[in-house]
Amino acid sequence: MRSARNDGEKNPQGTTAGRPGHTLHKGGLRQRHLTMIALGGIIGASLFVGSGSVIHTAGPAAVLSYALGGVLVIFVMRMLGEMATAKPTLGSFMEYAREALGERAGFIVGWLYWYFWVGVVAFEAVVGGKLLGGWFNAPDWVFALVLMFILTATNLLSARSFGETEFWLASIKVATIIVFLSVGALFVLGLWPGSQLSVANIGQHGFIVNGGFSILQGVVVVIFSYFGAEIVTMAAAESEQPAKAVAKATNTVLWRILLFYVGSVALLLMITPWTEIPSNSSPFAAAFDKFGLPAAGQIMNVVVLTAALSVLNSGLYTASRMLFALANRGWAPGWARDCNSRGVPWKAILLSTIVGYVAVAMNYVSPDQVFSFIMNSAGAVALFVYVIIALSQLSLRSRMTDDEKAALGLKMWLHPWLGIITVVGIVVIIFSMSLIESTRTQLWLSLISLGVLLVAYSITQRVRHRRARK
Repeated sequence: MRSARNDGEKNPQGTTAGRPGHTLHKGGLRQRHLTMIALGGIIGASLFVGSGSVIHTAGPAAVLSYALGGVLVIFVMRMLGEMATAKPTLGSFMEYAREALGERAGFIVGWLYWYFWVGVVAFEAVVGGKLLGGWFNAPDWVFALVLMFILTATNLLSARSFGETEFWLASIKVATIIVFLSVGALFVLGLWPGSQLSVANIGQHGFIVNGGFSILQGVVVVIFSYFGAEIVTMAAAESEQPAKAVAKATNTVLWRILLFYVGSVALLLMITPWTEIPSNSSPFAAAFDKFGLPAAGQIMNVVVLTAALSVLNSGLYTASRMLFALANRGWAPGWARDCNSRGVPWKAILLSTIVGYVAVAMNYVSPDQVFSFIMNSAGAVALFVYVIIALSQLSLRSRMTDDEKAALGLKMWLHPWLGIITVVGIVVIIFSMSLIESTRTQLWLSLISLGVLLVAYSITQRVRHRRARK
């Protein structure tokens, strides 16, 4: 009998071949699903709520924080897009890291990514539970568990069910941003009823008002807001034309980040002087209030809930597919590859969900210790993943023949220099986390998580070698 590892090596994508019960349904996601996953993937509750905190950290220079963080993510996505269009695969950057940097790198990035998303699933469930609990005057934990249950069921139905749910949730986020950008532009130009030209608000009290380091502090916070853009490279493996879907998503990431994030924050700073922008509530709700739109606060709460549900939904999907890919390589229990008749890895989904349920429970049993540890220990994981993606692309491109390079449908710009700059930039951000009190704990706990995985890999390899000798 072949091992799970050997099965996985013959079928690393897990979508086109394999024994019955170990194959995902290719074609479950349509192009419109992938388009909206790509559009909405970078729009989370952190934009609608957390942007106020970034603005108070960096002042009007928060625009630079969002722009610098966005440029790094654009470069990372371009590098990932190059690899994903050349070789679409379910494990995405886990497979590229394994091929480029070795088995250890693939193992570590796969498990880091899974751990990050199961933590995010729990966090977003808690956020959604608090919103609903406030509306209905009921315990938050009840709604958090209900939300987990509903979106677990959605993911278990089929890949198309996930895609359809994400399509509509992401549509609400994108529509909200488009309305804000449209009305906000009219408002700051004095073309909206009751408004006057207010573009100068962005520099009314100066621009870099809190010093240059505050810009870097802002980058440390905002770069995590962009995490999720890479989901489309994993989802594309369950579509009919994965290379085309990845290329399209990668080519549009530039304007998505510049328009949705940098553009929105710039408008916020033009609508209201930065000292008057709320830091503990949604600056978008405050802006909609200034537009004179009725029930702006309640509408934004619905949008924030939608954003949380969207991230929860895509987090469950992404975590389960990465776990499936890990099992294909023999780095996770073999049963995590089991699929139902609709090609859904139901055991991988349930395992990812169970961890989420435990984390949600810990938020109410031990919010300041266990839940805090779970969240903080995944705090820098996104940056670790970005570094490994960049290093993988640099390594894989250097091994290509001239013909292979010429055949690439999507290429990283100015290779290898922009790739090297990207790695250096991310390393600077990681180092900066150790200098900022609010992120220092996240960095050290994330490094502990990395250390645990290094030990786990060594143990896994020893176990596999012993089994191979028997």
